[in-house]
Amino acid sequence: MKLVYWSDVDQCYIGRSPGLFFGGVHGDNEARVFKELVEVIDDWVETCEKEGMEPPSPTANKAYSGKFNLRTGEELHERLVLESMKVSESLNTYIVKTLKKELGM
Repeated sequence: MKLVYWSDVDQCYIGRSPGLFFGGVHGDNEARVFKELVEVIDDWVETCEKEGMEPPSPTANKAYSGKFNLRTGEELHERLVLESMKVSESLNTYIVKTLKKELGM
Protein backbone atom coordinates (compact mmCIF):
# COMPACT_ATOMS: atom_id res chain seq x y z
CA MET A 1 0.00 0.00 0.00
CA LYS A 2 1.21 3.49 -0.79
CA LEU A 3 -0.08 6.26 1.45
CA VAL A 4 0.56 9.99 1.05
CA TYR A 5 -1.05 12.40 3.49
CA TRP A 6 -0.64 15.91 4.86
CA SER A 7 0.81 16.12 8.38
CA ASP A 8 -0.22 19.19 10.37
CA VAL A 9 2.48 18.36 12.91
CA ASP A 10 5.29 18.22 10.33
CA GLN A 11 3.73 20.76 7.95
CA CYS A 12 4.49 18.60 4.93
CA TYR A 13 3.27 15.59 2.97
CA ILE A 14 4.32 12.21 4.33
CA GLY A 15 4.63 9.17 2.08
CA ARG A 16 4.59 5.74 3.72
CA SER A 17 4.09 2.10 2.88
CA PRO A 18 2.60 0.54 6.03
CA GLY A 19 3.41 -3.11 6.40
CA LEU A 20 6.24 -2.96 3.86
CA PHE A 21 8.87 -0.92 5.69
CA PHE A 22 9.20 1.59 8.51
CA GLY A 23 9.95 5.20 7.77
CA GLY A 24 8.95 7.06 4.66
CA VAL A 25 9.51 10.15 2.57
CA HIS A 26 8.33 13.71 3.00
CA GLY A 27 8.11 16.98 1.13
CA ASP A 28 5.94 19.97 0.24
CA ASN A 29 4.61 18.60 -3.06
CA GLU A 30 2.17 15.67 -2.90
CA ALA A 31 2.93 14.36 -6.40
CA ARG A 32 6.71 14.44 -5.84
CA VAL A 33 6.33 12.68 -2.48
CA PHE A 34 4.29 9.95 -4.17
CA LYS A 35 6.86 9.58 -6.96
CA GLU A 36 9.71 9.34 -4.45
CA LEU A 37 7.73 6.82 -2.39
CA VAL A 38 7.29 4.60 -5.46
CA GLU A 39 11.03 4.79 -6.13
CA VAL A 40 11.87 3.88 -2.51
CA ILE A 41 9.48 0.92 -2.64
CA ASP A 42 10.96 -0.28 -5.95
CA ASP A 43 14.49 -0.03 -4.49
CA TRP A 44 13.41 -1.86 -1.33
CA VAL A 45 11.79 -4.71 -3.30
CA GLU A 46 14.88 -4.99 -5.53
CA THR A 47 17.16 -5.16 -2.46
CA CYS A 48 14.98 -7.84 -0.87
CA GLU A 49 15.13 -9.93 -4.04
CA LYS A 50 18.93 -9.55 -4.32
CA GLU A 51 19.43 -10.45 -0.65
CA GLY A 52 16.98 -13.35 -0.79
CA MET A 53 14.84 -11.78 1.92
CA GLU A 54 11.19 -12.77 2.27
CA PRO A 55 8.74 -9.89 1.88
CA PRO A 56 6.45 -9.15 4.83
CA SER A 57 2.95 -10.60 4.90
CA PRO A 58 0.48 -8.53 2.86
CA THR A 59 -1.69 -6.05 4.73
CA ALA A 60 -4.05 -5.27 1.84
CA ASN A 61 -7.53 -6.73 2.29
CA LYS A 62 -6.65 -7.85 5.81
CA ALA A 63 -9.72 -8.22 8.00
CA TYR A 64 -9.67 -6.45 11.36
CA SER A 65 -11.82 -7.58 14.29
CA GLY A 66 -12.25 -4.10 15.75
CA LYS A 67 -10.76 -5.27 19.03
CA PHE A 68 -7.30 -4.85 20.51
CA ASN A 69 -5.76 -4.77 23.96
CA LEU A 70 -4.18 -1.55 25.13
CA ARG A 71 -1.89 -1.18 28.14
CA THR A 72 -2.03 2.36 29.45
CA GLY A 73 -0.62 2.24 32.95
CA GLU A 74 -2.65 2.85 36.08
CA GLU A 75 -2.55 6.66 36.06
CA LEU A 76 -3.77 7.06 32.48
CA HIS A 77 -6.38 4.33 32.97
CA GLU A 78 -7.80 6.19 35.96
CA ARG A 79 -7.78 9.51 34.10
CA LEU A 80 -9.59 7.99 31.12
CA VAL A 81 -12.25 6.47 33.38
CA LEU A 82 -12.80 9.82 35.11
CA GLU A 83 -13.00 11.69 31.80
CA SER A 84 -15.51 9.18 30.42
CA MET A 85 -17.62 9.52 33.57
CA LYS A 86 -17.71 13.32 33.16
CA VAL A 87 -19.52 12.89 29.83
CA SER A 88 -21.62 9.90 30.96
CA GLU A 89 -20.04 7.48 28.49
CA SER A 90 -18.54 4.05 28.86
CA LEU A 91 -14.77 3.94 28.82
CA ASN A 92 -14.82 2.18 25.45
CA THR A 93 -17.16 4.74 23.84
CA TYR A 94 -15.13 7.64 25.22
CA ILE A 95 -11.83 6.23 23.93
CA VAL A 96 -13.26 5.43 20.48
CA LYS A 97 -14.71 8.95 20.14
CA THR A 98 -11.43 10.49 21.33
CA LEU A 99 -9.36 8.45 18.87
CA LYS A 100 -11.71 9.25 15.97
CA LYS A 101 -11.56 12.95 16.81
CA GLU A 102 -7.75 12.84 16.96
CA LEU A 103 -7.61 11.08 13.58
CA GLY A 104 -10.14 13.42 11.98
CA MET A 105 -12.70 10.70 11.40
